Amino acid sequence: MSTLAFALAATIRHDGHGGVADLLASPADAAAWLDQHDDLITQVLGRPLGGVDAHEELVQIRRAVRALFARAVEPGPPSKADADRLMDAEAAVRMVNRAADRLGTLQLEWPEDGPVTRWAGRTDDPVALLVGAVGRSTIDFLSGPDRARLRACPAARCVKYFLQDDPRQLWCSPKCGNRERVNRHYRRQQGR
Repeated sequence: MSTLAFALAATIRHDGHGGVADLLASPADAAAWLDQHDDLITQVLGRPLGGVDAHEELVQIRRAVRALFARAVEPGPPSKADADRLMDAEAAVRMVNRAADRLGTLQLEWPEDGPVTRWAGRTDDPVALLVGAVGRSTIDFLSGPDRARLRACPAARCVKYFLQDDPRQLWCSPKCGNRERVNRHYRRQQGR
Protein backbone atom coordinates (compact mmCIF):
# COMPACT_ATOMS: atom_id res chain seq x y z
CA MET A 1 0.00 0.00 0.00
CA SER A 2 1.34 3.39 -0.92
CA THR A 3 0.70 6.42 1.20
CA LEU A 4 1.17 10.07 0.47
CA ALA A 5 3.98 10.33 3.05
CA PHE A 6 5.80 7.30 1.62
CA ALA A 7 5.46 8.66 -1.93
CA LEU A 8 6.84 12.03 -0.80
CA ALA A 9 9.82 10.39 0.93
CA ALA A 10 10.57 8.56 -2.33
CA THR A 11 11.18 11.86 -4.14
CA ILE A 12 14.82 11.49 -3.10
CA ARG A 13 16.43 8.67 -5.07
CA HIS A 14 19.62 7.48 -6.70
CA ASP A 15 20.21 9.27 -10.00
CA GLY A 16 21.88 6.31 -11.72
CA HIS A 17 25.24 8.07 -11.86
CA GLY A 18 26.44 7.81 -8.28
CA GLY A 19 24.54 10.83 -7.01
CA VAL A 20 21.15 11.71 -5.61
CA ALA A 21 18.19 12.91 -7.65
CA ASP A 22 15.62 15.23 -6.11
CA LEU A 23 12.26 14.84 -7.80
CA LEU A 24 11.18 18.11 -6.15
CA ALA A 25 14.21 20.14 -7.29
CA SER A 26 12.11 22.89 -8.87
CA PRO A 27 8.56 24.22 -8.72
CA ALA A 28 7.87 22.52 -12.07
CA ASP A 29 9.11 19.19 -10.65
CA ALA A 30 6.88 19.64 -7.61
CA ALA A 31 3.88 20.38 -9.84
CA ALA A 32 4.59 17.25 -11.91
CA TRP A 33 4.86 15.16 -8.73
CA LEU A 34 1.55 16.57 -7.47
CA ASP A 35 -0.12 15.69 -10.77
CA GLN A 36 1.24 12.13 -10.59
CA HIS A 37 -0.02 11.68 -7.02
CA ASP A 38 -3.37 13.39 -7.32
CA ASP A 39 -5.13 10.11 -6.49
CA LEU A 40 -3.30 9.83 -3.13
CA ILE A 41 -4.05 13.46 -2.31
CA THR A 42 -7.69 12.97 -3.23
CA GLN A 43 -7.79 9.84 -1.07
CA VAL A 44 -6.75 11.86 1.98
CA LEU A 45 -8.65 15.08 1.27
CA GLY A 46 -11.69 13.64 -0.43
CA ARG A 47 -11.16 15.97 -3.39
CA PRO A 48 -8.41 16.90 -5.84
CA LEU A 49 -6.42 20.07 -5.21
CA GLY A 50 -5.75 21.20 -8.75
CA GLY A 51 -2.77 23.37 -9.71
CA VAL A 52 -1.09 24.23 -6.41
CA ASP A 53 2.32 25.89 -6.07
CA ALA A 54 3.65 24.14 -2.98
CA HIS A 55 7.30 23.50 -3.86
CA GLU A 56 8.92 24.97 -0.74
CA GLU A 57 6.30 23.53 1.62
CA LEU A 58 6.66 20.04 0.10
CA VAL A 59 10.46 20.14 0.45
CA GLN A 60 10.17 21.19 4.11
CA ILE A 61 7.58 18.58 5.08
CA ARG A 62 9.60 15.95 3.16
CA ARG A 63 12.59 16.73 5.43
CA ALA A 64 10.40 16.00 8.44
CA VAL A 65 8.98 12.81 6.91
CA ARG A 66 12.42 11.45 6.03
CA ALA A 67 13.75 12.34 9.49
CA LEU A 68 10.93 10.36 11.06
CA PHE A 69 11.47 7.47 8.64
CA ALA A 70 15.15 7.45 9.67
CA ARG A 71 14.08 7.27 13.31
CA ALA A 72 11.61 4.48 12.51
CA VAL A 73 14.29 2.26 10.94
CA GLU A 74 16.58 2.51 13.99
CA PRO A 75 18.72 0.76 15.10
CA GLY A 76 19.46 0.29 11.40
CA PRO A 77 21.15 3.12 9.51
CA PRO A 78 19.03 5.80 7.84
CA SER A 79 19.02 6.36 4.10
CA LYS A 80 22.43 7.47 2.87
CA ALA A 81 20.84 10.66 1.51
CA ASP A 82 19.77 11.62 5.03
CA ALA A 83 22.61 10.31 7.15
CA ASP A 84 24.48 13.61 7.51
CA ARG A 85 21.65 16.13 7.24
CA LEU A 86 18.69 14.85 9.21
CA MET A 87 16.28 17.23 10.84
CA ASP A 88 16.06 16.78 14.60
CA ALA A 89 13.43 14.10 15.27
CA GLU A 90 11.57 16.21 17.85
CA ALA A 91 11.39 19.14 15.41
CA ALA A 92 10.14 16.74 12.74
CA VAL A 93 7.41 15.45 15.06
CA ARG A 94 6.33 19.02 15.82
CA MET A 95 6.28 19.92 12.12
CA VAL A 96 4.21 16.87 11.17
CA ASN A 97 1.77 17.44 14.04
CA ARG A 98 1.35 21.12 13.12
CA ALA A 99 0.79 20.15 9.50
CA ALA A 100 -1.82 17.54 10.39
CA ASP A 101 -3.55 20.00 12.72
CA ARG A 102 -3.93 22.42 9.81
CA LEU A 103 -5.79 19.76 7.87
CA GLY A 104 -8.84 19.56 10.09
CA THR A 105 -10.93 16.72 11.36
CA LEU A 106 -12.11 13.37 10.08
CA GLN A 107 -15.80 13.23 9.24
CA LEU A 108 -18.09 10.42 8.23
CA GLU A 109 -20.20 10.65 5.09
CA TRP A 110 -22.73 8.06 4.02
CA PRO A 111 -23.65 8.20 0.34
CA GLU A 112 -25.87 5.48 -1.12
CA ASP A 113 -22.94 3.18 -1.85
CA GLY A 114 -21.79 3.05 1.79
CA PRO A 115 -19.94 4.97 4.50
CA VAL A 116 -16.72 6.85 3.74
CA THR A 117 -14.51 9.16 5.74
CA ARG A 118 -13.29 12.54 4.57
CA TRP A 119 -11.14 15.23 6.08
CA ALA A 120 -12.97 18.49 6.68
CA GLY A 121 -10.35 21.19 6.33
CA ARG A 122 -9.89 24.03 8.75
CA THR A 123 -8.83 26.18 5.85
CA ASP A 124 -9.49 26.60 2.15
CA ASP A 125 -5.81 27.30 1.43
CA PRO A 126 -4.83 24.45 -0.92
CA VAL A 127 -1.16 24.51 0.18
CA ALA A 128 -2.14 24.21 3.84
CA LEU A 129 -4.48 21.34 2.93
CA LEU A 130 -1.73 19.59 0.97
CA VAL A 131 0.83 19.92 3.76
CA GLY A 132 -1.83 18.83 6.24
CA ALA A 133 -2.60 15.78 4.11
CA VAL A 134 1.09 14.84 4.14
CA GLY A 135 1.23 15.35 7.90
CA ARG A 136 -1.84 13.19 8.46
CA SER A 137 -0.52 10.53 6.10
CA THR A 138 2.80 10.49 8.00
CA ILE A 139 1.03 10.04 11.32
CA ASP A 140 -1.13 7.25 9.92
CA PHE A 141 1.86 5.51 8.34
CA LEU A 142 4.17 5.73 11.34
CA SER A 143 1.49 4.69 13.81
CA GLY A 144 0.23 1.86 11.59
CA PRO A 145 1.39 -1.67 10.91
CA ASP A 146 3.58 -0.76 7.93
CA ARG A 147 6.09 1.08 10.14
CA ALA A 148 7.50 -2.27 11.30
CA ARG A 149 8.26 -3.13 7.65
CA LEU A 150 10.02 0.18 6.86
CA ARG A 151 13.70 -0.18 5.95
CA ALA A 152 16.45 1.98 4.45
CA CYS A 153 18.06 0.23 1.49
CA PRO A 154 21.70 -0.57 2.39
CA ALA A 155 22.83 -0.94 -1.24
CA ALA A 156 25.69 1.21 -2.43
CA ARG A 157 24.44 4.51 -3.86
CA CYS A 158 20.80 3.76 -2.99
CA VAL A 159 18.95 6.30 -0.86
CA LYS A 160 15.46 4.79 -0.79
CA TYR A 161 13.23 3.72 2.04
CA PHE A 162 11.15 0.64 1.26
CA LEU A 163 8.59 -1.68 2.81
CA GLN A 164 10.04 -5.12 3.47
CA ASP A 165 7.67 -7.71 1.96
CA ASP A 166 9.60 -10.78 3.10
CA PRO A 167 11.92 -11.30 6.09
CA ARG A 168 14.70 -12.26 3.67
CA GLN A 169 14.32 -9.07 1.62
CA LEU A 170 17.41 -6.93 2.20
CA TRP A 171 17.18 -4.37 -0.61
CA CYS A 172 14.52 -2.12 -2.06
CA SER A 173 14.62 -3.85 -5.45
CA PRO A 174 16.22 -6.77 -7.27
CA LYS A 175 18.38 -4.22 -9.11
CA CYS A 176 19.95 -3.06 -5.82
CA GLY A 177 20.40 -6.67 -4.69
CA ASN A 178 22.16 -7.56 -7.94
CA ARG A 179 24.39 -4.50 -7.71
CA GLU A 180 25.39 -5.45 -4.15
CA ARG A 181 26.16 -9.05 -5.12
CA VAL A 182 28.33 -7.84 -8.01
CA ASN A 183 30.12 -5.40 -5.65
CA ARG A 184 30.80 -8.19 -3.13
CA HIS A 185 32.12 -10.46 -5.87
CA TYR A 186 34.37 -7.67 -7.16
CA ARG A 187 35.75 -6.97 -3.65
CA ARG A 188 36.47 -10.68 -3.13
CA GLN A 189 38.29 -10.85 -6.47
CA GLN A 190 40.37 -7.78 -5.58
CA GLY A 191 41.33 -9.33 -2.24
CA ARG A 192 42.97 -12.34 -3.88
